[in-house]
This record gives sequence, C-alpha cells and structure tokens, in this order.
Amino acid sequence: MPEIPREFITRLTESCDIGDVIGSYVQLKRSGRISKGLCPFHSEKTPSFCVYHDTQSFYCFGCGTGGDVITFIKKAENLSYVEAIHSLARRMGLAVPEGKEDITAKRRKTILEINRETARFYHKVLRSPIGASGYQYLRNRGLSDETIIRYGLGFAPDSFHTLIDYLHQKEFADIDIEAAAVAKRSSKGNLYDLFRNRVMFPIIDLAGNVVAFGGRVMDDSKPKYLNSPETMVFKKSKNLFSLNFARKAEDDTLILAEGYMDVISMYAAGFHNVVATLGTALTPEQARIIAKYAKEVILSYDADEAGQKAIQRAMNLFSEVGIQTNVLHIEEAKDPDEYIKKFGADRFRRLLNESSSVMDFQLNRIRSKYRLELAEDKIAYMKDAAYAIAQMDDAVSRSVYAGNVAQECGIEAQILVGRIDTIRRSNQKKEQQKQIRAIIAPSHATSAYKANPQKAEYEKEAAAEEMIISLILHRPELAKSILKQIPENLFITEFNQKVLAVLRQLSDEGQSISVTLLNSQLEEEERTAISAIAAKYDEFASPEKIFFDCKARLEEAQQNKVLQGQAISAEQFMRLKEKKRR
Repeated sequence: MPEIPREFITRLTESCDIGDVIGSYVQLKRSGRISKGLCPFHSEKTPSFCVYHDTQSFYCFGCGTGGDVITFIKKAENLSYVEAIHSLARRMGLAVPEGKEDITAKRRKTILEINRETARFYHKVLRSPIGASGYQYLRNRGLSDETIIRYGLGFAPDSFHTLIDYLHQKEFADIDIEAAAVAKRSSKGNLYDLFRNRVMFPIIDLAGNVVAFGGRVMDDSKPKYLNSPETMVFKKSKNLFSLNFARKAEDDTLILAEGYMDVISMYAAGFHNVVATLGTALTPEQARIIAKYAKEVILSYDADEAGQKAIQRAMNLFSEVGIQTNVLHIEEAKDPDEYIKKFGADRFRRLLNESSSVMDFQLNRIRSKYRLELAEDKIAYMKDAAYAIAQMDDAVSRSVYAGNVAQECGIEAQILVGRIDTIRRSNQKKEQQKQIRAIIAPSHATSAYKANPQKAEYEKEAAAEEMIISLILHRPELAKSILKQIPENLFITEFNQKVLAVLRQLSDEGQSISVTLLNSQLEEEERTAISAIAAKYDEFASPEKIFFDCKARLEEAQQNKVLQGQAISAEQFMRLKEKKRR
C-alpha cells in the first residue's frame, strides 16, 4: 500500500455515497439501509448483490465478491487499488496527495507506455516501404487513409527483433517488454517479437490507452488472427474492440460483430455504434459493459454452426442484463463487410432495421429441426417452443408467441400457455433454491475460509470473533468501549486477530472506524472476507448483550485450550468447571 494518507482516504470515501457510485454501474433497488441489484461480477437472474449504506460496503452472496467503494471501482474498471483511489478522486473532484508510487501502478504505467510506443511503431511501419504489403491489403479491403489513421492500424514486419530493438532505443527493459506481451521468450530463453508479418489492430480502452493488439495474416495461413495474451492491463473478458468509438455514438443500439474488419468496415460506412469481442465468445462481463451504453443489441454473426451457437450464447447473456436483442440475417454475402461493399450502406441500414427478434430467431431454429407434418415431430416442436417462450419475462410477449405456435400446430393456445406456465414455475423454484443455497450454505471455498483457514477448525469461535468485528464496523460509536474490554489474546484465529489489531490501531490513533480504512491495511482476499463478515452479521437488536455473549464464548474456548494443554488433577478440573459455571 503506497503512502496515501489515511485522512485523505477517509475524506474521499466520506465525500461519496457508495450507492450512488455503484448505481452508475448497476441498477439498484433500495430497501431501508440496504440496496440490492444483479451482481456486475457474475451472471445471475435473481439479485444477490447487496450494498450496505451504513458501512459503505458491498457484498454478493452469489459469487462472494465484496469490499468498499474503492474495491468496487478496482474490480469494475480492472485497476490496481491505488489507481482505483485516483479514479474515484477524479470522479469526486479531489486531488490525491503525492506519495510513493505503488509498484503495481508503476508497472501498469510502464506497460501502457510500451503499448503506446508499439502502436506508433506499427503505424509508422505500415506507411513505410517495409509495410507496403500490409497497407495495400487494407486499401484492397476498402479502407481509406482516414479510417486507417482513426483506428491506428499498423503492420508488424516479418522480423523477430525489429520491435524489440525499437523499444530498446526507447530505453524500455526486457522484463517490461515481456510483461507487456508484445514479445515472448523462446524455449532457449531468447526474447522475440510476438507479432510478425501481420496487419495490426490496436485495442484501446475507454480511457484511450492501448491495452493490447490483434494481428491478421494477409493470406490463408493459420492462425488467421493472433491476439495479445492477457496482461496486467488487459483482460479479454472486460474489453471490446471499438467501444471507445461506439460509446460516443448518439444511439442506444449497439451492433455486435465478430471481427475487427467487420467493425471497421461498418464504421467507415457510417455505422459508428459497432463493437466486437476479442477473439473469444461473448463473456458475461462484456454483456454487462454493453448494458451501460445500450438498450438494444443487434447480433451480426456468421450463419454457420459456430455463429449460431455464438448467437444463442449472446442472447442468453443479454437477457440476463436486461438488453433487448435482435439478430441480423444476411443473405447474398458472407459478412457485413462483404455486404456493404456489394450493396452499399443504405441497403445495409434497411437490413439492420429488419433484424429479427430473439424469439423469432429461436423459434425458426427450433422449427428447422422438425417436420411438422409428422405428429411426433409436431409434439417435440411444441415442447421445445414452450421451453423457449417460457424464458421470456414479459407476459404479453409470451401470450403472443404461444398463440402463434399454437395456431401453427393446430391446437388451442390455452394448452400451450398452460405448459409454459408450468415450466416457468419450475424454473422459478430452481432459481430460488439456487439463491438460497448460495446464501446459507457454508463452503470452504468461500472468501471467509480462504482468508481464515482456521475457521474450519474453530467454527464457533470464529463466528463469535466475526460477530464482534461486524459489531464494531456497524456500530463505530461503540468501538472504543468494546476494544477496551477485549484482551489481546482473546481471539483464537490468526486472521481475526490481525483484523482486531488493525481496528485497535485505528481507534488508538483517533481514526474513524470504517470498512475502507480497515481494507486499506488488508490484502485483496482479506478485504472480501471483511465484507462477507459485515454482510453476514448486520443486525444487532441488543449490541451489548451480543458482545458479552460472544466474549463469554471466546473466554470459554480459551479456558478449554488451557485445560487441554496441561495435566491437572480431577479435583482441580472440578474446581475450574465449577468456577466456569458460576
């Protein structure tokens, strides 16, 4: 942890409301002192993500993620802890006092500088005689110089050391060049350029940083595309190609394409609201990012089997984040790039306007598997169609589609509606049971057990320790009084001993007791464990009684440890037991 004064961290977190900050990422519904919403860090249909306004913390009972407002910014924006403080400070209009730069933040800064210089190098090579083949390839694909410059496109020469030599001239060290993943070690330990003889597509995040690269061959060799591996500044699941441009488009609809060239071709044709995933299937994180900028998504994927599966996955993910999804059906061309070149932008715009709904797409796909003139196939079709329609939340939409399918199969609509209602009740029951299990079932894989492995051995004692810690966090006005009554050796588990020591230090220094200041002294896993503790024990009708009950349980446990650790006579044992009873 760098030397950012605790007083500033306190001022920063007190100047904002965690509900307002998280509410800009997640749709929250407040009930008393708690707000709930769908977790932004994992996929779910029933809200298990909670924001606690009294402790200014959050916790998800579904995936076990938790922390304070700084931790949330850190995870949501893929930043280091110090970078998250700076990000929140900018949001609140505060200047972070200068101090020693965080080692992680310094390394991230260096990697971003290397990426920026690498992008400049590739772009410069593209416009040189060495990059003539790459430049001609892009021009043949219909890209203008203006589009090439806007996207910062480049060319990686067919060499193993040209980029490395260039970065050495810029005084970057090998260890940092390798960390940026623009170069790689051979089996003999030699560093070589990762991208060679490819046209290059810089991947730019929402802050304008070059975080990674995609490289495409100009012939039919494999792999067709080579993408940067994940680094300290780049996570595939949390980035989208061209989102830095698409988010500025005055449109609440985004087009999701498959590849870089589709995106660039559409952008050049005037469709600026287009993005693509980065060589992988759409991820839940990417779906949640898109949900920040669009109310509707049009899927523009290939019509082959892989494309159909990708469409199905994307529709499910967008459904979970509440985005309306349509599917683009392209005929007479293999992709949007080819379609625009053959028929022009106006006709492609009409194609977008005619994109089919998710349910139409699903029903057409289901229908294609059956011969409806056969009774058995017709029954199978209706069962599959009923299951698909049951996933729709809107009752009117369910009724309309059920009526269409029923008419198509020559049965009464009410029969199909009944089947759909039965499926929905079953689905709801399964979802509720899943959420209940996630909330109440103890698991040694949870953050609390990872941070405090002794909890498995001392379950009851750890629970008493956690309740005292949570009581201090929820009732900071009682902190001094409680801490004075807790002997140094009362806690049994080492993690909770550490937490108690930090709380005692904050109290002795006159600092305010808060989840944020406590978190500033802990590691990532420990911060999540604290949020889990604060979320689990958050209601105290009789705080004094709860404290004394927990203290008594811990004193008894300590006494039992003493008895087990020494040989005593039966008479001594009885006296101690009688003393305990009194």
